[in-house]
Amino acid sequence: MVRVIISGMGVEIPEASIGNDELVESFNAWVDAENPGRAARGEPPLAKSASDFIVHASGIRRRHVHTLDGILDPARMTPRIAPRPDEALSVMAEFGVAAAQRALADAGVTGADIDMVILSCSHHQRPYPAVAIEIQNAIGAEGAAFDMNLGCSSAAAALHVAFNMVRSGAQRRVLVVTPELITGHLNFRDRQTHFIFGDASVALVVERLEDGAARPGRFEVMDTRSWTQFSNNIRTNFGYLLRAGQDDTSVIRMEGNMITQVGNKVFKEVIQAATRFISEFLGDNGLTTEDVRRYWLHQANARMNAMIMKLVLGYEADQDKAPLVLDRLGNTAGAGAVIALKENHADLKPGDHGLLCAFGAGYSIGAAVLRMM
Repeated sequence: MVRVIISGMGVEIPEASIGNDELVESFNAWVDAENPGRAARGEPPLAKSASDFIVHASGIRRRHVHTLDGILDPARMTPRIAPRPDEALSVMAEFGVAAAQRALADAGVTGADIDMVILSCSHHQRPYPAVAIEIQNAIGAEGAAFDMNLGCSSAAAALHVAFNMVRSGAQRRVLVVTPELITGHLNFRDRQTHFIFGDASVALVVERLEDGAARPGRFEVMDTRSWTQFSNNIRTNFGYLLRAGQDDTSVIRMEGNMITQVGNKVFKEVIQAATRFISEFLGDNGLTTEDVRRYWLHQANARMNAMIMKLVLGYEADQDKAPLVLDRLGNTAGAGAVIALKENHADLKPGDHGLLCAFGAGYSIGAAVLRMM
């Protein structure tokens, strides 16, 4: 087994953003338009949203979005992303390439140096051809490429796969790309989820550490782990079989088939699972929770992360110990923990350990023990 490092990290955050007040104004305007019709049908009124409710429930104050046009229009409430011809670079591939190029530059390599591309994110633009192969072609890489998915644990799961491929000698240098264009799948008319997600794209270059090589300022990947347990509490039913299940196949019914979650159950059950997972994973690597200088957790919910850290450490963690970026970016699914890592690692000293850990739908958890070189 060879030693493995993360030699490059890339983050692409869209320029456009939406604050809570703007989002709530759009949602409440739609509610006002809907409730008279519901009253006439004898249905209960829809509840309005509020900025204070969003901050209390999640800690999120703002989120960046790939395409702003259409999201805040109460008559539409979904981004307006124009279709592209088949010969053009797809929207998701373009988003992934932006982060990939940053990661390649950070690693000091080019696409031609990449042996394998893994695209792993919570929602995919299409089943085939694999978007990973499209990115492989766009950056000039050879070898192989494939897509994978594990909800919000997607980037961590892909790092787990890449680490073991490189460590075993099967690959020399793997590019992991996680383009989370999640607003295209979000139901902005669902009060429980309309405020949660934002868009971001990240990439990691994972490669073998050559014998005798010194790579100061880079992370050695000491170990990775992935865990899953079935749960319906975070779910999407949007897929190609929707068409086969409808009498009128000219229009695909989206309502009820986009992202849904049972928030209170997710909150409780993920906290329990993540706390147990982190303690066991660190223990199996001969580390205590205090041996870890920094925790880069999935960026879904500020209260959830705070509670996980309190249970793991026995005290409340500050921004230095477990940095948050979700207040300004929202939940960027698989990208969130990598963004926290990228933005909060330069002050670590050689020998410092960190834990990258993501959790989400599945349920799923993925993690990596990292050591600063």
